Amino acid sequence: MKVLFSILIVAFLCIPSSSFAKDTKSHAPKKYAENKSKKPIKFKCDGRQHCSQMRNFKEAKYFIQHCPNTKMDGDNDGIPCEGYKKR
Repeated sequence: MKVLFSILIVAFLCIPSSSFAKDTKSHAPKKYAENKSKKPIKFKCDGRQHCSQMRNFKEAKYFIQHCPNTKMDGDNDGIPCEGYKKR
C-alpha cells in the first residue's frame, strides 16, 4: 500500500502544473458578431423582427446581421425591408 501511495505521489509531482490549468478561452463559435470598432453600438437585439418595428434602415441592417429570427430580408440578399414603405 505504501508503494502504491509513493508511486501516485511521484506521478503527481511529475505532471506539469500547466496541464491542470483551465482553458479560459472558448473555442466555440460566437453566436453574434463582436463590435471591434471604437464606436459604441447604438442598437441591441431586443426581440424585434419586422420592418414596421424598426426606426430606420441602419437599425434594420444591424438587426439582420446581428440578431436571431428576424423577418426583414425575405430574399436573403442582406438588404432589409425592400419594398417596405413606412407610413
